[in-house]
Amino acid sequence: PAIAYRIPKLGAAGGLIITASHNPPSDNGIKVRTSTGAAVAPENLARIESAIPDNSAAVNWMPFDDAAEQSLIERVDLSDPYLQGVRANFDLKHVVTSGIRVVVDSMFGAGAGYMEQLLSGGTIQLRTIRQEHNPGFPGIARPEPIPPYTDALGEAVRNTGASVGIVHDGDADRLGIVDESGNFIDQLRVMSLLAYYLLEFSTPIGPIVRTVTTSSMLDRLGEVYGVDVIETGVGMKYVAPKMLEVGAMMGGEESGGYVIGRHMPERDGIYSGLMFLDLMVRTGKSPTELVDQLFKVLGREYHYARWDLRFPSASRGEIAKRVADFKPTALDGSNVIDLLTQDGHKLKLADGSWLLIRFSGTEPLLRIYTETTSIERVHTLLETGANAAGVEVSL
Repeated sequence: PAIAYRIPKLGAAGGLIITASHNPPSDNGIKVRTSTGAAVAPENLARIESAIPDNSAAVNWMPFDDAAEQSLIERVDLSDPYLQGVRANFDLKHVVTSGIRVVVDSMFGAGAGYMEQLLSGGTIQLRTIRQEHNPGFPGIARPEPIPPYTDALGEAVRNTGASVGIVHDGDADRLGIVDESGNFIDQLRVMSLLAYYLLEFSTPIGPIVRTVTTSSMLDRLGEVYGVDVIETGVGMKYVAPKMLEVGAMMGGEESGGYVIGRHMPERDGIYSGLMFLDLMVRTGKSPTELVDQLFKVLGREYHYARWDLRFPSASRGEIAKRVADFKPTALDGSNVIDLLTQDGHKLKLADGSWLLIRFSGTEPLLRIYTETTSIERVHTLLETGANAAGVEVSL
């Protein structure tokens, strides 16, 4: 986030972020950002990818030290300008002086130390875990802010009697929340709570952009508050350009990445975490109470889960055909009212539930998602999706 924030301030043409993000360290890659700090649109990203040579012999390069001696490289501080920008954009006094007890887990990643600096000097009681910078992420298969990788944070919250736990992924653009009992709050509820916070405490309010994998709670909030909610394909390459196009208040995706329009057109787990704390302080509610409050506003409960299923690579074509042919008129007693194929195979039901089957864009996985009216129906719908795809469930 600090890199994306600084790109337009420097007047740079764009930015490259070398990171494995929430994936294992062996999956290091490059995130490309535009002059605004936003993700590159899909068609332009395809142009960049098509220009990559087939082998390194076609790449012009020189040693780093030689480039620095020729003034082709300039080192700049990104952390201080970012911290100053957040403080100027966010009134932190309610949080800093709240006295609440918070545990922050940086998962050995790039975000270590930022929350401490932003929340110092007040009565808030901040404890941190896994703050050492270590790109090997010791003891964690991948620095992803979801269970089971959040188990250490949940234990720390319980042991310290904290009000909430906040966790960031390896490059700190994603946010995870653990409630006062040490239980993980899923990403769809967190995004919906952040949207609720903006709709209640910010002006002006505006459109919300969400991916196809993200909650229909946002659609209901749009109805309640009279704002447009726009659905895109999965990934910031879809979300960020659409946000800039419509002037969105907020955007996000199911993986825990949330974009706040008043801040910058890129995900920021640090900023999102501050928003969640501010929501707790302003309402005087615990995370569990906030979820209950959200359901009251929405008029019912929403329950979500995702299965990641591995399959033989040779079977992908057969699986894709089975999924494309899966067009039921009803699922678990509710009529199918729409079928969306923009990014995957999404069935929307009359009772507000949905089932999505799609291949991962970064891993050899078939992902099955659902959001529905009860915990019991979650398993039923996920199993229905797995059976339709003909993929064995081995979780």
